[in-house]
Amino acid sequence: MIKLIASDIDGTLIPDSTPDLYPEMVEEIKKLTDRGILFCGASGRQLASIRRVFREVEDQICYIAENGAHVYYKGKDLALTAMKPEYARQIVEQLRGLGSEYEFTVSTPHGSLLETKNRLFLDMMKYGYHNIFRQVEDVLAEEEVILKIAVYHRGSIRQLGEEVLIPRWGGLVKTCVAGEEWVDFMDASVDKGNALRTLQQVFGVAKEETMAFGDNTNDIGLMQAAGLSYAVENARPEVKEAARFTCPSYLEKGVWKTIMERCGKES
Repeated sequence: MIKLIASDIDGTLIPDSTPDLYPEMVEEIKKLTDRGILFCGASGRQLASIRRVFREVEDQICYIAENGAHVYYKGKDLALTAMKPEYARQIVEQLRGLGSEYEFTVSTPHGSLLETKNRLFLDMMKYGYHNIFRQVEDVLAEEEVILKIAVYHRGSIRQLGEEVLIPRWGGLVKTCVAGEEWVDFMDASVDKGNALRTLQQVFGVAKEETMAFGDNTNDIGLMQAAGLSYAVENARPEVKEAARFTCPSYLEKGVWKTIMERCGKES
């Protein structure tokens, strides 16, 4: 019997950088909750942004935010994993040197820090992701606990990520392509799969009782931590290889349809 369902958001459940969940999924989460099945939104987004997506059921579900650096349930932080300050400093300095076409954010437990004054990027953060953020002159001078650093390039950043950033930082920090336009940096121990295992331990749920959905390389850990793992049809080849099954894309509401089909049999 399934007791825990974790789903990535952008590119898996809904289109990238959008704030709204479709009504069928909202109603399905309510039904799952009534049956004692815990739903988890698992994303590279910050907690406030994920809660906004699930605003109609925000107090009924749990959250894996910042790719697993922040695990949260009903007003309580179940896990917070900070980056080593020296690595964070070096990464920020490298990202500052990429040029004006690249933007970056620094995530803290209380929201994001941004140095940019680019209005289009700020509007995307505010109205697309619904992030909580502060504009500052120097993110490193704020002396905040840093959970994640993310760099953005409109269109695609995959080549830079896979050929430059991941080889440079792999082994020192966790670095992954998180959507076509983002590369994320976290502490080396951070992974959505490790965060899902934390929830399994907290709630006494076995791997075989866990279902997970994903599309991008930062979801491979989710696939490995769940007994029933699904890559959506639009997923990266590496994710499909890691998953046990595939399901329709977000365009066809594949996560909802799969949950209905699989969990409906257990009613």
